[in-house]
Amino acid sequence: MLDSTGAHDRSPRSSRSHRSLLNRRAGGSRRLRAAALLGAGLLIAVTGCGAGQAAGTGSSGKPEVLAAFYPLEWMTTKVAGPDAHVTSLTQPGVEPHDLELDPRQIASVEQADLVVHIKGVQPAVDEAIGEQGAAKAFDVAAAITTLPSTGDEGHADEGEGHAGEELSYDPHVWLDPARFAEAAVKLGERLGEADPAHAAAYADRAKSTAAELTALDAEVRAGLTTCRSRTIVTSHSAFGYLADRYGLKQVGISGLDPESEPSPARLAEVARVAKQEGVTTIFTEELVSPKVAEVLAKEVGATTAVLNPIESRPRSGDYLSAARANLTVLRSALGCS
Repeated sequence: MLDSTGAHDRSPRSSRSHRSLLNRRAGGSRRLRAAALLGAGLLIAVTGCGAGQAAGTGSSGKPEVLAAFYPLEWMTTKVAGPDAHVTSLTQPGVEPHDLELDPRQIASVEQADLVVHIKGVQPAVDEAIGEQGAAKAFDVAAAITTLPSTGDEGHADEGEGHAGEELSYDPHVWLDPARFAEAAVKLGERLGEADPAHAAAYADRAKSTAAELTALDAEVRAGLTTCRSRTIVTSHSAFGYLADRYGLKQVGISGLDPESEPSPARLAEVARVAKQEGVTTIFTEELVSPKVAEVLAKEVGATTAVLNPIESRPRSGDYLSAARANLTVLRSALGCS
């Protein structure tokens, strides 16, 4: 089982065709079943190593909890504290939507006491949960009120979310600290159900985590109250919750799926809006190629800056420090006083 540490590999990924995505999903259930059987055998064979101890209740006697990717790992680790062992399925520096589970990871989903995920972000994780552990899954999106899967300016987002997954909601819930605080409380309750002996401790840590997120929410709200501009142009529409919470207008070059290629018509529309509203900064992401955003910025006479969707562990700091770094970038780009 992979642990939550690892070297950072932040080279921008290349786009994959819609056909290859469909091909990858076709026959996925068969592959998962076969891989799970193989993985179970591997886990038995490697008793005593990290992979074997990562599935089910380990030698420490603590519940084994899997988090699908970084922001969920951060929240789960905070709430679990010393009473559960938390492992991330996604290595640092890996674009979460690109995740492919190896046999040991698939087997670990079956063996885990709880799997924390957001349905629609990672098809491989969703499929493994459906095959192996749906009853043990905690879907963060199902625990809170989500925003509809609409594109910028209220138009439908072409019906697809991440990696071709059709979604009725925007899955980027972790970018709203207030919603994330609510999810932390619900996670504390779920961990208490899975491990009643430590239910009170989980509840206390969940309350503390929610308080940190509530304080962050107030800080971001205060920092974005008085700004010359309220329009953000982003590589893909990952910041709908942030925009909704703080009264901003998001204009995504691509839709909810960072894999999607913007059409010429979409690029022309984004350029028109950027010029019309005096946008001075086009936002890029570390794990997504900035080329399209850079071309657009040149066309409209703007600069580029990185706005972190916090999908992977930051190079330094944590979720809270990454959110505060985003606030600094936004205040500069939007001319906030």
